[in-house]
Formats: sequence, C-alpha cells, structure tokens
Amino acid sequence: MKATIFDIQRCSYVDGPGIRTTVFFKGCNLRCIWCHNPESQKFGCEMLFYTDKCVKCGKCTAVCPNSGKICSLCGKCTVLCPTEAREICGEEWTAVDVLREITKDKAFYEISGGGATFSGGECMLQIDFLEDILRLCKENGIHTTVDTAGHVPYAFFERVLPYTDLFLYDIKCMDNEKHRKYTGVGNELLLDNLQRLLRVGAAVWIRVPVISGINDTVDDMMEIRRYFDRHGWPEKVELLPYHAMGEHKYGALAMNAPTFSVPSAETMNTLKKVFA
Repeated sequence: MKATIFDIQRCSYVDGPGIRTTVFFKGCNLRCIWCHNPESQKFGCEMLFYTDKCVKCGKCTAVCPNSGKICSLCGKCTVLCPTEAREICGEEWTAVDVLREITKDKAFYEISGGGATFSGGECMLQIDFLEDILRLCKENGIHTTVDTAGHVPYAFFERVLPYTDLFLYDIKCMDNEKHRKYTGVGNELLLDNLQRLLRVGAAVWIRVPVISGINDTVDDMMEIRRYFDRHGWPEKVELLPYHAMGEHKYGALAMNAPTFSVPSAETMNTLKKVFA
C-alpha cells in the first residue's frame, strides 16, 4: 500500500506536543482561499516552476523527452537545473518507509513528549494508508496526531480512533455560507464530526486560522466559543494568524496568490482573550 506524500518535516514544534515529525499527504477536498500549501491541493504529483530562479540556460529543455512542451514528470530537468527552479511535488511512499523516516527521531519524541503528526492536504482522504501507518506507529510506541479539517465521513474517524492520541481539528468559521464561500464546502459535516469526537472523549486541539476580513472579529470567536459551551470543550484552542510564507508557491503552480494582510499582534491578543 502506498500514499502520495509531498513533504516530511522533522523537528517540528508546531504540530502537536513536543518535538514531532510531520508527514504531509497530498490531496485536499477543501479550497481555502488563504491556503499556505497550494501544492497540497491536487492528489497527483505535479511540477513547480519558480520563474524568479530561472536563468534561461536551456538545460531543462535539452534533457526533456518532450522538448519542454508536455511535462511527463520524469524529473530529469530537476536534476540538471543549476538554480533549482524546478521541483516535483509529491512522491509515493510505503507505510514501512514512512515509519522508517519517523523512527529516526524516536529518541527526541521520548525526551520531549513528541511523536508523529499526519497532515496535508487532508490526510484522512488516504484513509487506508493513514490507518496502516497510525497502527505501525502505535505498535512502535510513537505518539500519533492527526491534523484534519474534518470534512470526511465519520466512519473514517472510527477507523483511526484506536490508533490516534490527538486530533488537531480546524475550524474556519461558524457561518455556514461564509464557510462555503471561502473553502468551497459547508461546515455541517465537519461540525457534526467534531461533536462526535468530543462526545466519545477523543483528545482534540482546535486550530483556527485567523484571516483578516473573514474571521478576525470578537464576534467570530464568540460564535466558536458558544459552540463549545453547547457541545463540550476541546483540550486546547489555538489561534493561528495568517502568514504569507506560502505565497511564492502559487506562482510556481501558475495560480493566483492570496492577498491577505497579517493580523496584528493587538488583534490576536484580543481574540485570544475570548477563550481565556
């Protein structure tokens, strides 16, 4: 069994407790307009071309079996490019190979209370592989975290619950129509799944991306708080300010980059007080 992975980041401090290795799955069923990993959206492998790095040396065209007209993702151009202007995003991995990469830092997990986090894209969309790698991690004594937007059948959660120590669960906004406008899907399914997870006592950390002009008001946060008051509170709520670190990847994929401003420190502090 294989899954398409586009990155494995070691020594992460932001994807759950302790020092972690984060595995990023390719493919997502949301289209958040502020997405900072646009290369995660499509399921298949794809070529990124950074035009600002290109020196027009022609080596890529010379080695291309299709003379640069159609990309077959053979990877020859990425090897010869002197400025790394071309990059293939996505690679098939077996669960055993992913586990081998994860266990390289097992000593750090044990010292820090860390482990492995599975993210995306939406890792739950490759559910057979995800269930398998989570099971392997648990058999090897590695703490597991699933980072999800929750827009999948609850049956998927039931499959991974026995092997998942923590869920990082996104909430964008509580207004269903606004959610549909900015992510491409309504929020009914993900909120229903969240209620079920809280009901069965799963460990959940909520993560809210704060986007200027979309969900950056006290009223927006109060709606989320009232939801928790009605249905139960997660272990933790994290507010994540929008950042522009992924915008350069939009150009590499010939996509239009988002143009949001970064919320001010004052705004973030005000919003955090809602959950204090």
